[in-house]
Amino acid sequence: MRSRGTLAAVIIVLIIILDQALKIWVKTSFYLGEDLEILPWFHLFFIENNGMAFGMTIGSKLLLTLFRIAAVSFLIWYIVRIYRLRTIPAGYLVCLALITAGAAGNIFDCVLYGQIFNNPMPPQTATLFPVGGGYAPLLMGKVVDMLYFPLFSFTWPGWMPWIGGDRFLFFHPVFNLADAAISVGIFLLVIFYHRYILSPKALEELPVRP
Repeated sequence: MRSRGTLAAVIIVLIIILDQALKIWVKTSFYLGEDLEILPWFHLFFIENNGMAFGMTIGSKLLLTLFRIAAVSFLIWYIVRIYRLRTIPAGYLVCLALITAGAAGNIFDCVLYGQIFNNPMPPQTATLFPVGGGYAPLLMGKVVDMLYFPLFSFTWPGWMPWIGGDRFLFFHPVFNLADAAISVGIFLLVIFYHRYILSPKALEELPVRP
């Protein structure tokens, strides 16, 4: 049981480190809006956003940051409560670890990036720990995104109502490793482990897995 707790902790720490390393490299090496084509279907495209995963925005920036902190605190508490239970599979803990790591990765951006980076106009790149201070108050930093996969595109036929002549692009959102971890964790959780989304006490009452 202890090894499962170690596995969850390793996943969380590793994803946070990789996510932050990539973000810091992009932030200090790319100017805002710079697009580097690695392959025709994979770009590093540096953007920032105030919102949730994939650039979505819901409500106040400050409230969103505080909600993220509360959510990650709850997930860590939940994992600590259940990782010893024999009634749940290791895969469930892996899903929770992915979601926790992704949410925590974006928290670092929101809490710290406004304090430790400046935000110069393109084509200048940001400086880590600038002499003049950061670009935003504590808890008000922007999330760094860079992974862009324009897999395919086409133009809708002109005879189609409303969308005729418009260009369709898949996949349009720009995201980061933290967003990817959250999305993969939630997808696997819903598909394979939805029956385990219960309170710690309810999980204790499940039949023990062979």
